Amino acid sequence: MSEDLAGAPRWRGQRGRLEVWYATATDRATGTGVWVHHERIAPTDGEPYAHGWLALFPPGESAVVARYGPEPYGDPDEGQWFTSASASVGPGRFRGTASEEAAWDIGWGDAEPPMWTLPRRLWERELLPSAHVVLAPRAQLRGSAEVAGTRLALDGTGAVAHIYGHGNAQRWGWLHADLDDDTTLEVVAAVARRPGMRALPPLAFVQLRRGGEDWPSNPMATAPLFRTRLSATTWRVRGVVGRSRLTVDVDQPKDRCVVLDYTDPNGDGAICTNSERADVAVKLDRWKGRWITEAEWSLEGTAHSELGTR
Repeated sequence: MSEDLAGAPRWRGQRGRLEVWYATATDRATGTGVWVHHERIAPTDGEPYAHGWLALFPPGESAVVARYGPEPYGDPDEGQWFTSASASVGPGRFRGTASEEAAWDIGWGDAEPPMWTLPRRLWERELLPSAHVVLAPRAQLRGSAEVAGTRLALDGTGAVAHIYGHGNAQRWGWLHADLDDDTTLEVVAAVARRPGMRALPPLAFVQLRRGGEDWPSNPMATAPLFRTRLSATTWRVRGVVGRSRLTVDVDQPKDRCVVLDYTDPNGDGAICTNSERADVAVKLDRWKGRWITEAEWSLEGTAHSELGTR
């Protein structure tokens, strides 16, 4: 499946659905983190609406964020995936405004295939309460972005992703990290919202792409093999699959975060703490009679992470 098909709208008019397109990036010249989020919600009671935001995370400064909506969504036209009065998303471009203090026009492209944090068949058949696909896991993003006087001529690397489902998890952690020129890590760790499952520990869906190969081969089947610990500003994922052991430690310093509210289609609320300038340490070990370190990575201020709570 190409990025165009993976990005195409999934919503077909049902109530109780949420659909998101977002981009995350680090500007090469300045180290500024960027987060663009466009969301369509079809409530269980009420009219569908669109909303979203742009957030910039300049090094050494407080992050700035501007929101638009809620406002009526538009029917996708001229090949667009998402449209509203303030914003649009389509193959290769995010555009939008938020009142008079924010505007963005960001183009993106990626030669790599999509990264499936959940198996592709689950996305296509909509077998889970929510699913996530990284359309462009090594996206090159260029364009302009401005929030409250903070201007950025963006030329950076990051990711573009698509979410569709019934709402947000009970608790979650998300990470995107470009570990080196040939290695990308995507982690979605979540506790299901459904009654009876909310007290369970998080399941971590992990995809590590090295040299064009994705590991583990089936992130759904291997999710129970990972252990996740979520806290207020730090979180960890660790697990053994076959002869490989992965350890991921994420730090979201408070002074590099924004805190935003999410609303589910049923009206329930959640709080997300997001940093587009997070730190991450990753270690990959290989069992050869004992654990031998195969690779280690450490990023300071260039990882992209989010923690969500109720």
